[in-house]
Amino acid sequence: MRFLECVDLNPKITITKGQIYPFVEMANVNTCYRSPDNVDEKPFDSGVKFQDGDTVIARISPCLQNGKSFYCQNIGTGFGSTEYLVFRPKDDSVDSMYLYYFMMTDFIKLSMINSMTGATGRQRVNNDVFNDIEVCFPNIDIQRKIGEILSAYDNLIENNQKQIKLLEEAAQRLYKEWFVDLHFPGYEDVKIVAGVPEGWKYKRVDEFGEVITGKTPSTSKSEYYGGSIPFVTIPDMHGKVFPLVTEKTLTKTGADTQKNKYLPINSVIVSCIATVGLVNIAVEPCQTNQQINSVILYDDSNLYFFYESMKRIKTLLDGVGSNGATMTNVNKTKFSNISVLYPTEDLVKRYNAFCKPIFNKILGLSKGILVSKQARDRLLPKLMSGEIEV
Repeated sequence: MRFLECVDLNPKITITKGQIYPFVEMANVNTCYRSPDNVDEKPFDSGVKFQDGDTVIARISPCLQNGKSFYCQNIGTGFGSTEYLVFRPKDDSVDSMYLYYFMMTDFIKLSMINSMTGATGRQRVNNDVFNDIEVCFPNIDIQRKIGEILSAYDNLIENNQKQIKLLEEAAQRLYKEWFVDLHFPGYEDVKIVAGVPEGWKYKRVDEFGEVITGKTPSTSKSEYYGGSIPFVTIPDMHGKVFPLVTEKTLTKTGADTQKNKYLPINSVIVSCIATVGLVNIAVEPCQTNQQINSVILYDDSNLYFFYESMKRIKTLLDGVGSNGATMTNVNKTKFSNISVLYPTEDLVKRYNAFCKPIFNKILGLSKGILVSKQARDRLLPKLMSGEIEV
């Protein structure tokens, strides 16, 4: 049968203009997980509408190619970017969870990508492509079983992600309590001089370590790409503490064309152009592109304090004469001159001792997510094609 005989594309949903609804922006749609990283709330003005049970997929490049999609679950009726496409079963002959996983198959994804039209870099799916797609879905019981099997992996991924979020919040809360609200151990007995606890001082970013601005090796040299050296770009950083997987990798030949751009383990990686304020910690030697400034710390005992400080970069930018809310380009000089209020070394060491097991746990959970995702992605096409029976 034809795809649109059993699936609705952009089904009609009525919501009231000006009323507050769940809102999912494109930046909060992950390329690895079934659920959005975050769901906001805002008054409805315009945008694509969806409700629980719908599959939502980016229709614009490069978001579609990168795999930005989500299953609407426990969100209710909401809306999001005009660059979404929404899919829903027409009736109970198609299971909504099965449809979500079906839309993740290479068959559908490549059909959508091959239909794209428009200016380079801003191409969009031509909706007419769905008129010509022929599908043969199994019976509803098999669909549900396939959905349950694949959901087990996504449930594990989402549980790990929730644990990571709680662990991150614990580190952030203590940072705020000690270093922003200044309720650190023994604060009652410390003098405040010009708004700063006695013994504390301001340190520029470049006093914490060597600042490295990334660079992209020549893309015309195919021998520079496809190796084992991670090449971190902004899409790799969203929703992560550690960039375990990158869209692009470099060969040693490619990376060695810019030897001064190598980042060792525990370098702090900060997005500084277009999207400002994503922060990762290098878990293996890597390089980045020019949209990212990184710091190779002189002292690893500052690692978690500095990482959390950089999570507040938009606020810190006010100290170098920038409006953090609108800043879209933080060059190396501006980044290097950001000042961070630095406490006593004893407090930093105590904070980092608190954070070390937290971040080790985050790393373990992140690796578990990666393993589950890889297993799910290997299994999905085999279940959908019938190569593995259920």
